[in-house]
Amino acid sequence: MADKKYTDEQEQIARFAKAMGHPARMAILQFLLRQETCFFGDIHEELPIAKATVSQHLKELKEAGLIQGEIEAPKVKYCINKENWALAQKMFAGFFGQQVCKKESCCC
Repeated sequence: MADKKYTDEQEQIARFAKAMGHPARMAILQFLLRQETCFFGDIHEELPIAKATVSQHLKELKEAGLIQGEIEAPKVKYCINKENWALAQKMFAGFFGQQVCKKESCCC
């Protein structure tokens, strides 16, 4: 079987989509979007999720590049990665803006 090659754009949008593929991560993103500055504090106190679970979700979002965080002892500062957020907006708009098949032979 031949190796399938995906474009860099397909791989990137898949990383973003995977990171956003859990309701807790969507809630974390929405929470961080509402912050006027980078957020210091315990996100688990703002959302109905356990501290360990929040940490795992933050790790996934950070690895996908949607958020960034840095340690400023004793707290960690989190915020939206604005550059990658703009990239994700552009990629998803392009993906969902594609023309859907209008042929009568399509499944609809």
